[in-house]
Amino acid sequence: MSTETMTGAELVLKALVDQGVEVIFGYPGGAVLPLYDELFKQNRLRHILVRHEQAAVHAAEGYARSTGKVGVVLVTSGPGATNAVTGLLDALCDSVPLVCLTGQVPTHLIGNDAFQEADTTGITRPCTKHNYLVKDVAQVARVVHEAFYVARTGRPGPVVVDLPKDVLVGKGEYVGPAKVKHKSYRPQIKGDLKAIEEAVALIAEAKRPIFYVGGGVVNSGPAACQLLNQFVKMTGFPCTQTLMGLGSFPGSDPLSLGMLGMHGTYEANLAMHGCDVMICVGARFDDRVTGRLNAFSPNSRKIHIDIDPSSINKNVVVDIPIVGDIAYVLEDMIKVWKARQIHVDGKALRAWWAQIEQWRTKDCLHYTQGGKIIKPQYAIQRLYEKTRDRDTYITTEVGQHQMWAAQFYKFETPGRWLTSGGLGTMGYGLPSAMGVQIAHPDSLVIDIAGEASIQMNIQEMATLAQYRLPVKVFILNNQYMGMVRQWQELLHGGRYSESYSGSLPDFVKLADAFGAVGLRAETVADLDGVIDQMIAIDRPVIVDCCVDSAENCFPMIPSGAAHNEMLLGPKDETDNAVSEDGMILV
Repeated sequence: MSTETMTGAELVLKALVDQGVEVIFGYPGGAVLPLYDELFKQNRLRHILVRHEQAAVHAAEGYARSTGKVGVVLVTSGPGATNAVTGLLDALCDSVPLVCLTGQVPTHLIGNDAFQEADTTGITRPCTKHNYLVKDVAQVARVVHEAFYVARTGRPGPVVVDLPKDVLVGKGEYVGPAKVKHKSYRPQIKGDLKAIEEAVALIAEAKRPIFYVGGGVVNSGPAACQLLNQFVKMTGFPCTQTLMGLGSFPGSDPLSLGMLGMHGTYEANLAMHGCDVMICVGARFDDRVTGRLNAFSPNSRKIHIDIDPSSINKNVVVDIPIVGDIAYVLEDMIKVWKARQIHVDGKALRAWWAQIEQWRTKDCLHYTQGGKIIKPQYAIQRLYEKTRDRDTYITTEVGQHQMWAAQFYKFETPGRWLTSGGLGTMGYGLPSAMGVQIAHPDSLVIDIAGEASIQMNIQEMATLAQYRLPVKVFILNNQYMGMVRQWQELLHGGRYSESYSGSLPDFVKLADAFGAVGLRAETVADLDGVIDQMIAIDRPVIVDCCVDSAENCFPMIPSGAAHNEMLLGPKDETDNAVSEDGMILV
């Protein structure tokens, strides 16, 4: 039987094609020139030339999260690889499947402090799901195929493949993906049936239940979201989502309590505090959700469904852990529920909903739009109202604008909301939007940004221009690092240390310099017309939306506080009278 012999660079590209890759985000350099030479000779793989390696990874994240495919990154050795580290850690924190190909100096120079040498596998070990240093051209194809398997299975994440230059020019034989099986990594897909039956029995007994839903549901795929929707509606229980879980359950559904956590809704946080049964689906009990751990949901029994066994009992000890793919677990839970013909305690559930409706009357997201100055909440609300009936994807940078977007933009389906959750990476939104637009060329893609965060990767406007990507950048410009300023105001006596942007660019002129269109909304009267223009223009657009510089993002749970210790507004209102059974009294 004949075998194909080719260079290491050819082996890499053939493996990528066989893995179904269509797009690579990258930036060339000496160590990866053999790969770029092979890219030049073919037309099956599209390469997007970014302006910074961090942006390449974020763009691949946007592509991966909006398609469900593995994103692919190609960068050179040394600073190329180290510039990618922030994006890799961001992908690890938010469970995004990526394969990052990094160049490396020839094998005989490794460890000699050669030009543009870095210990890439050592540096990236804590910020990747797995990494490889390939020292033998005979292993190239196998490692690339294995990297895709590791990236996409179980809890998704980024994988680095470090490729020395002599390996890329050496000759080896190709091995197809069908012949490559990982020796040890076999994530558990099906949940334990006994645990599922125990969980269903506990859910049936609930008096004050809540579904707590995270990004793992979105990562599991559309089927998992459909099954979640079905199960929530079968039970009639309230459902709250984390920042990363938005869109997994329709945001406008009456059963949705909106987002929970540090800037979550009053009703979501108090329902979490007062519930007696919590069904955690694809979330990891991170600190921005739990608040003070010793006061987190003190009187509830907890069910935790997650494909990652290391997430179980890591932050919060649960009563019934179920390890498995969420789609498979929810399917089995629904089967058990139907087979046992379970009926919930209707009287208790009606009383629970009555309590929740009382909390909803607090209208915790209320704001007053008066005068000419645009309130940031109003800007997001109008953006939502003008784009909700379109094929729209929203990315964000990180800060106040991110939280306002989560609060005021309702997501009905998964994969339309892309933000940096676990790492909170400023500069994520623009390159991520770029990746989304590559994947969905006919869709409306909007990066909701702050004037500080957008400058972290503003150079990617040149990438948008080069590839004619009509991404819209909607900047809420309050002239401050808004979230930093808010914390300084509330927690540090109003000492605004280095949070004011004393010299901002003219974003309209900057857009023009990058070959894009710049628009500005300075008053409420400008806003609707500017949004309409932005949507209508089939080119990259930067909107400089001038908003109230003193506005803070509420509700807010201060760091280290409990769910029932929320700040509801500028007067630092709290409603935290608690009865003996843990219920919050309104």
